[in-house]
Amino acid sequence: MIKFFNFKKTNNFKALEKFLEKRRIGKNVDTSIVTKILNDVKKNKNRAVLKYEKKFSNNKILNPTKAEITKSIKSLDPKVKKAIDIAFDRIYKFHNLQKNKNIKYIDRYKNKIEHVYVPLNSIGIYVPANLPSTLMMNAIPAKISQVKNIVLANPRYNGKLNAAVMYVAKKCKINHIISVGGAQAIGSLAYIQKVDKIFGPGSDYVARAKREVFGDVGIEGMIAGPSEITVVADNISDTNKVITSMAAQSEHGINSQSILISKNIKLINSVKKKIKILVNNVPRSKIVKRSLKKNGLLILVKDKQQITKIINMISPEHLELLSKDYRNLLDKIYNVGSIGLGQYSPVAASDYNVGTNHTLGTLGSAKFASGLNLSDFYKKISRFTLSKKGIEVIGKQAITLAEYENLHVHALSIKSRF
Repeated sequence: MIKFFNFKKTNNFKALEKFLEKRRIGKNVDTSIVTKILNDVKKNKNRAVLKYEKKFSNNKILNPTKAEITKSIKSLDPKVKKAIDIAFDRIYKFHNLQKNKNIKYIDRYKNKIEHVYVPLNSIGIYVPANLPSTLMMNAIPAKISQVKNIVLANPRYNGKLNAAVMYVAKKCKINHIISVGGAQAIGSLAYIQKVDKIFGPGSDYVARAKREVFGDVGIEGMIAGPSEITVVADNISDTNKVITSMAAQSEHGINSQSILISKNIKLINSVKKKIKILVNNVPRSKIVKRSLKKNGLLILVKDKQQITKIINMISPEHLELLSKDYRNLLDKIYNVGSIGLGQYSPVAASDYNVGTNHTLGTLGSAKFASGLNLSDFYKKISRFTLSKKGIEVIGKQAITLAEYENLHVHALSIKSRF
């Protein structure tokens, strides 16, 4: 059911890269209709949005009323409300510590240089139908960053609002909600709501729509695609912890990826045997099986150098270090979204209420991008104030460079301040 690579016999990094790349390229889903939808929404606004909502979702209501939202929230199970409240508090406290400080530098000529953080004026958050955790992960840091206007796009399911998502929206004081999904939701956020930046995961159609509107609006810097986990375990690791963590990420969808790295062949064989039993007895069994068969991997290695090299090559969204010497690996790991350290730190918990953000880079983007954080909700603006003495001193060298670059009016502009 799950593929096996033996790095004790050969350093077959090319084969591993090929295996990873096949998934990253992905199935050739025809998303060409997205361009048509976006152009239609840009031109015909809500009339076009409603047309596609009726066509794809049988939805005729784009803007839920306050009464409908209130009624939906009242239907929410109190246990779910309590779980959201606890998660909300933890996410808020952790992200509140990420606040950025403005920078000011003054030189001996009293030239003042500043770097200031200015919150985005408006953002759109796309949340797939039933994921209140996704709204918390995106909206809480936005509120801490003092973004003035947040628009939530959350598609209906069977014609109904999602009660948990509506409850989170209320807690985040989001008053502007559109019950729209797919590419038409992204078009609406970009061309009707005219937000500055769009956040949130979605289908292949949503992902393409976000890429196409980029430039008209901003989008996140990472690729938030199918979920991923790499687990590092050894002879003292609990097999049950390993297999549940792997299966947990695989149940997100058939394009998710779960990988185990270990120096212990007995553990790998045990995982291979027991994970088959587990997946036959979970509700999303078919999805987990297909994910593991298509993208799952067991890797036998000979030393910790191979472990860290393979981790950095995979660049996983999530990493669990269940081996006893995990702290000896940390300083060599630099391509990863989020790490669960030790046997009591399942990354599945970080999807909800640990407090860290679960919006992370996938498909190798952890090589160059960080997970969602407060910085994503700010613009950074530089400002400078030069003194009379200051421009006279540094201006001479600036003029030299301007003339070297054959930009003589630049030089004249600087000289005009002397």
